[in-house]
Amino acid sequence: MKRIILLITILSSLLTFSQTEDDQLALDYFKRGEFEKALISYQKLYNNNPGNFMNFQQLVKTHQQLKQFDQAEQLILSKQKNSNNPSLLIILGYNYQLKENTELANQYYNEALATIEENPIYVYNVARQFEDYSLLEQAITTYKRGMELNPSQNFNIQLARIYGEQGNIEGLFSSYMEYIVQKPEFIDSAKREFSEFISENKENENNLILRKLLLKKIQSEQEPHWYDLLSWLFVQEKDYEKSFIQEKALYKRNPESLDRIVELALTANDEKEVDVATEIFNYVLENTQNISTQLLAHQYLLDIEAKNSNKTDDIDKKYQALFKIYGTFEQTFGLQIAYADFLAFHHNQPQKANEFLKESLKLNISPFQEATAKLKLGDILVLQEQFNEALIYYTQIQANLKNSTISQEARFKVAKTSYYKGDFEWAESQLKVLKASTSQLIANDALDLKLLISDNKYEDSLQVALKLYAKADLMAFQNKNDEAIVLLDKILAEHNGESITDEALFKQAKLFEKKKQYDKAIKNYELIIANYADDIFADDAYYHLAELYNNHLGEPEKAKELYEKIIFNHQDSIFFVEARKQFRMLRGDSIN
Repeated sequence: MKRIILLITILSSLLTFSQTEDDQLALDYFKRGEFEKALISYQKLYNNNPGNFMNFQQLVKTHQQLKQFDQAEQLILSKQKNSNNPSLLIILGYNYQLKENTELANQYYNEALATIEENPIYVYNVARQFEDYSLLEQAITTYKRGMELNPSQNFNIQLARIYGEQGNIEGLFSSYMEYIVQKPEFIDSAKREFSEFISENKENENNLILRKLLLKKIQSEQEPHWYDLLSWLFVQEKDYEKSFIQEKALYKRNPESLDRIVELALTANDEKEVDVATEIFNYVLENTQNISTQLLAHQYLLDIEAKNSNKTDDIDKKYQALFKIYGTFEQTFGLQIAYADFLAFHHNQPQKANEFLKESLKLNISPFQEATAKLKLGDILVLQEQFNEALIYYTQIQANLKNSTISQEARFKVAKTSYYKGDFEWAESQLKVLKASTSQLIANDALDLKLLISDNKYEDSLQVALKLYAKADLMAFQNKNDEAIVLLDKILAEHNGESITDEALFKQAKLFEKKKQYDKAIKNYELIIANYADDIFADDAYYHLAELYNNHLGEPEKAKELYEKIIFNHQDSIFFVEARKQFRMLRGDSIN
């Protein structure tokens, strides 16, 4: 008995495999336009299995491709004798449409629509059949009537897809929003869909449509998800002040968590919208009793102040006041790291920062916290040009937390420190490993530094220019921007025409930008474009020059031309996607 069952199973599998091969062969003929061969294959498949509706449809379509409309009609009518499927009415109607008998075609379409009045279970199949023939208005009518007949049905996803095909963006937005009414958990998916149609430009037509619809919803329903979506839209437009208004409204309705508001503050800070970030962090402080949240807000507020104020003595006092309130324990570890960074890089007290961090290392902290402290301590030692001691701390991180992201970051800092010292061979050996880092940022930085070293270490056996460049790079790290610019001038004067010239021009341009000396930065970028169009910094120069014109100099037309250069001439650039996005926005495209 077992052998018989096994034999039946094997034969069944072989038959299924054979059918699959025949299906694929027929489809291949159809796709290649070999309709006579497809007709023979589909006729055979249909004869063997008349119940397979897909093969029936493909047989009808093949007849139609061969202009055999009468044969197709006979096939459909034959099928109708044994089936009440309303899709057959649409298939028959479409056959008449192909015969240019529009009146009879519409008659059958209307008959198909009438079937859902008696039996709403047919709604989806009828609508999908209309969609299959690109009869989108009829599909819309079907889905809408289906929801009227059975309010528990929700076809708004399907409607949104159709409106998208039609280019009816308001219909698309409205349909997704109606879907959210019944399924609020869909909101994150809706954001992903909406992001395809809006841009950073708040005057973009699609942005205006979505904003209008959301404001209308808020006026009539005041549900949290509409505030959420409107806040999200403002973030896409980088209007963090207006997003904050919506987030406050959400928080007042549900004052359990400030996580969303904190996230908004962090986003605004990352985008260098420091005034809004400061306002939001202060709001967080006023409304939280959570010590961790308070410490985070204080930390970012002081960091913002340190980067935008010369009153470092006042900032130091604020840190000291916080440590008096919260103590210097494990709980304030993040604040301690921030304070050490402030002392070293803003208050010109690296030795004090060094000593402070070594005390922090004595606390009962986790291995990751220890690694974070050692990483910052290594940076401060590099700032002080105590390279060997810095290398010890970086190496300890690698040994203690192998294969972690922070370990890979420490390895990169080993390479960068060796490069600052002029030990280019060792630096390059470390960078080779990091090209495969799990962190794309570290991998990119490692590749850039490796290319800098490998491109310039052989041209001059004494590596004079490369050593000068590494020294200028170190000065930039030490915030000695003026000294770095002077040293780069020396490289450009004494080593003009050597392979390091474009690197020096680019590095200097970024320092000019930092000092807001935009005219000088423009000159450098233009020199790279004019003289090094085929080198690796050409796309960087185009992009940063475009960003200058777009974000600082108010000359969008010049920016648009430069973004376009990247789109057409540098498709492999890491700036390609952002350049295309900015170009389309400046051109006024309605869809992002």
